[in-house]
Amino acid sequence: MPRRFFRKFSLKKQEVHERWYLSPFQHLLHDRRLWGIRRQTVAPAFAVGLFMSFMPFPGHPLFATLLALWFRINVPVAFATTFVSNPLTMGPVFYVAYRLGSWVLGMEPEPFEFEMSLDWMMTSFAQYWAPISVGCVLLGLTAGTIGYVVVDFLWRNSIWSYKADKRRRRHNGESASPRDNY
Repeated sequence: MPRRFFRKFSLKKQEVHERWYLSPFQHLLHDRRLWGIRRQTVAPAFAVGLFMSFMPFPGHPLFATLLALWFRINVPVAFATTFVSNPLTMGPVFYVAYRLGSWVLGMEPEPFEFEMSLDWMMTSFAQYWAPISVGCVLLGLTAGTIGYVVVDFLWRNSIWSYKADKRRRRHNGESASPRDNY
């Protein structure tokens, strides 16, 4: 189940080789671990993507991809998982991160009003940066750990179920299922 699920959404290596903007990385892209759909590469990639999606800076997919290349884990899964953070979820995530960071740093959380202006960013944002950063790192580590454990558990459970079904069929003398061909 997990392999077939992730295979639907994965990019093909040939598609990536055709992209002109990836030509500087061609020597890195031949590694099978970067594209293979195996528990050992997908679960950590899922965790890295979740971790990066909580970071308080732009460019989550780029940084998740670079980390996936560094750790030699599945690049498409790390890239896609970063989209957990999007314009709809960003506000609540940063609010929770600010509250958590304030609590960890022992600061009293202050109410503030956000303004989309350079003046607000230069003057007011500096006092909120530390608690937001600490909270985002803690939330990212928590989400990444939970994501890793859940994907790893589901993958192992799926394999166990598949093998148990196969043993049951063999014991009962039933014909092989189409799933046995994988």
